[in-house]
Amino acid sequence: MRRNRLRELLNEGKPTLGTHMIIPWPGVVEVIGHSGAFDYIEYVGEYSPFSLEQMDHFGRRIELFPHLSSMMKVEENGRGFIATRAIDAGIQNVLFAGVRSAGEVQECIRLVRPETPEAGGSHGCSMRRNVGYVLEAGSEGWARAMNDTVIAVMIETKTLSDDIEEVLSVPGIDMVQFGPGDFSISIGHPGEGYRNAQISDALEKSYSAAKRKGIRIRAECSVEEMPKWIEMGCRDFCVGSDTGTISAWAQSSGKAIRDNIAQAKL
Repeated sequence: MRRNRLRELLNEGKPTLGTHMIIPWPGVVEVIGHSGAFDYIEYVGEYSPFSLEQMDHFGRRIELFPHLSSMMKVEENGRGFIATRAIDAGIQNVLFAGVRSAGEVQECIRLVRPETPEAGGSHGCSMRRNVGYVLEAGSEGWARAMNDTVIAVMIETKTLSDDIEEVLSVPGIDMVQFGPGDFSISIGHPGEGYRNAQISDALEKSYSAAKRKGIRIRAECSVEEMPKWIEMGCRDFCVGSDTGTISAWAQSSGKAIRDNIAQAKL
């Protein structure tokens, strides 16, 4: 089984840096991997089209870079199928979105962990690409890898935030991230984000509880915003995305190009 670089960094108490990939072309993995700057790539499956074959191709490209691990953001609907197939494709870690209760958090963890008496999971062995199709299916190494899968949870609903102490007492959560966009919708104030005091209070409450319980807290932010999050105790970051980079370039450079054409009166 392939080493899980993200798990190694967490075990060593070191900071981690990821970036988002939404475009499902595996070549994007190579572009990011060649930079040598990131510890993992999060494939944001919640926002992207994907197929089982594309998951396999993503896993293959990640393995070109020994320093890289991977993660998939898994949406609420079909989360068991998506999470297990992503892991079995070689995407080693999972971020669960749309979770609303401690019971759902327990279910997310159960889906990932192996079905051993000790782990109490439901993930059975399979002849898929993460085990070489036949080489390590159901092996002790496979079971260890399933237990090493980093499980992250989005805190993005009022119901989850209201019960945050119970939620974060569930064994097996490695990392949490606050999601102001969906949270603002869940309290009836869409689009307000951290301008809304209720959302800022929920963020502080959630992250304070996570720090007390020894759970890592991750921030999605810009490079310029990182110092603010570091002051809050974040050591884990996922910064930037392929589509965001293209959008920013198209808007800024596109306007400049048009201005040049207009000034030249072409």
